[in-house]
Parts: sequence; C-alpha cells; structure tokens
Amino acid sequence: MPAETALVFLRALAQERPPPPLVALAGPQVFIREYALDALRRRLAGEGFARRIFQLGGGDDLGAITGELESGDLFAPKRLVVCRMTRAWRERGGAEEVAKDVAEDRSRGADAGGEPALIAALERLPASVRFALVCERDQAPAKLRRLFEARGVAVNCARPFDNQLAQYAELFARNAGLKLAPSAIELLGARHGSDLCAAANAINRAAITAREGQTLAAKDFDASGASRVPDLFELADAITRGNANEALGLLSRAIQTGRDPIELLAVEIIPLIRRMLLAATMLARRESPAAIASVMGLPPSSSMMTRAIAGARILGLVALRAAHSRACALDERFKAGLLKERESAIAAMLLDLITPGGA
Repeated sequence: MPAETALVFLRALAQERPPPPLVALAGPQVFIREYALDALRRRLAGEGFARRIFQLGGGDDLGAITGELESGDLFAPKRLVVCRMTRAWRERGGAEEVAKDVAEDRSRGADAGGEPALIAALERLPASVRFALVCERDQAPAKLRRLFEARGVAVNCARPFDNQLAQYAELFARNAGLKLAPSAIELLGARHGSDLCAAANAINRAAITAREGQTLAAKDFDASGASRVPDLFELADAITRGNANEALGLLSRAIQTGRDPIELLAVEIIPLIRRMLLAATMLARRESPAAIASVMGLPPSSSMMTRAIAGARILGLVALRAAHSRACALDERFKAGLLKERESAIAAMLLDLITPGGA
C-alpha cells in the first residue's frame, strides 16, 4: 500500500485495528514520529509484545537486527523490534562509500548482514514478531520502503495541515481517555498553533485532574496556561496586527527561552504568512470570509482564520508575497547551513513585512 499520513495511522491504532507487521516511520516532524512509535508500542504491549530497541549509528551494520529477527527469545516470545536509523548511518562515508557497501552486499549475497539480509528476514517474519523502522530522514531507504509499502505500512510524519490540527487534538485527548469541547479545540489552536507537542502536553496536564471520559472545555486549560500565554500565540498576534516592536521582542524572547529559529520559522512563521497570503489573494478577488475559511479548511470563527484575514488586510498582498518568498528562501538556507545569524535574518524579514514601506 502507498505511504499514509500519521493521522490515518494513529486513528487506526486508536480504533484497535490490528497493526501491520512492518511499520516505517519517517518524515521531518520528530514529535509525530515519536508519538506514533509510542502509540504502536502501547498497542502491542497490550497484546503481550516486549520491545527490543536497536540504534544504527555511522559505523553500525544490520547484522544484529537481522539476528534478533531470526532468533527466538525464551523470555519474550512476542517481540516488537524497533530500529532507529540515524542520519549518521544514512550518510555514512558519503555516496561513494554507500555505493561500495551496496556492491559488496550484492556480491556476497543475503548473508552479508546488510540490507539484502534484513529484507530477507523481514519477508519471512513470524507472527510473533513485529518490526518498526524509525528514520531521521524524510524517507526510509528505497528498497526497505518498497518492502514496507508492500507488506506493511510506510507512515509519512510530515507537518500537519491547518485543518488537521483539531483532528490531532481530538486524537490526543482520545488516547488520554478524554474528549474535547469545541471551546477547548479553539483554545488549543489559538495557543499552540501547529506545535502538536505543546498541544499534547497541555492535554496530558489537564488529564491529571480530569475524570475518565470527561469532556474538557476551555476553562479546564486555564490552570496550565493562564500564567503564561505561549509565545506562538503572542508572536502570531503581533505579526497580524502589524506591531513590529512587539513581534521582534517576542521573537527574541522565544529564542532566548529555547525555541529553535529553524523550527520557529518553518513550523510557525511560514504557515502564518501563507495563511495571510491566501486570505489576501482571495480578498483581492472579493471573496467572502466564509469562502476563505472553506478553502483553508477551518471554521469561520477560528482564531487562525480571523487572524489571517486581519493580517491580510493590514499587511497587504504585495508585502505578503515578498515575505513568503523571502521566508521560504531563508528556510532553505537555514537547513543547508548557509546562514548562521538566524535570529537576525528572521527579525529583518519580519521588520520588512510589518514596517510600512518595507519589502
């Protein structure tokens, strides 16, 4: 089967469908990868599966994992074998060294202890063993990925779309034995945006004092969030109101308190600018707010939608187009390691966007 989204995979686990024997988790969103892996572990632990974890570093091979798959275990007859494939392993020795390893594997056959041997072991996996591959890259190696798509599932842990945020929040609550009222969903979206880790943590904190099966409302999150409104909400609000001083101050505070500039730009600022740009484009065509909300896949009363329209009207289509292009270029340069002064670059981009007469 083709790759499926993490949301579809997590829903299937929550509905207690039998998980496939082979699961590959890959994609740029670390929290979604880890949450999906933990959900799979908890699901199989209920069926008596013990977990075995292997990590592949730059100098490791696949022999130990293959041996684990093909051997029995007196104390754990049912096992979930987890293999973490680090970025260092995928990039070991450069392209020439990887090509050499592949050639050696082919010349020595399936007994080489490389990918051919692992694939052969996975193809004859017994019913008492499950295998999960966790990749720090956007995709698993091509041959392994094709095997997972044919005999299991390849899960794409990508950044969620705006209209999926409420669905993830409801899923987090369901896994915690709770439900969410519309007011709670709205509050989580306003406070945390697409930061699913923060939303899940807020739900888990509220679950400590909640009853099993309780429906959480917005007021149930006041104790965990009233003392400090998260920077994500404040920064987005300052940008859409065109308040340059406040936006730059909040950006600096967020980075000083541990936010990664790369993550802040890619996960929060670019999606915010994209929503405002979409709203500005549709407003220029005289489309109604209801039509804009429909295209965004958000409720008309959603704070994300109302902020997008407000920002579009204040900042304008021309400035938003330039800012979106510039932000995407910054994101590419950050990830390529071509720009070190990241906070200054983001601040300059925001200043040009918000300040009248800027880019």
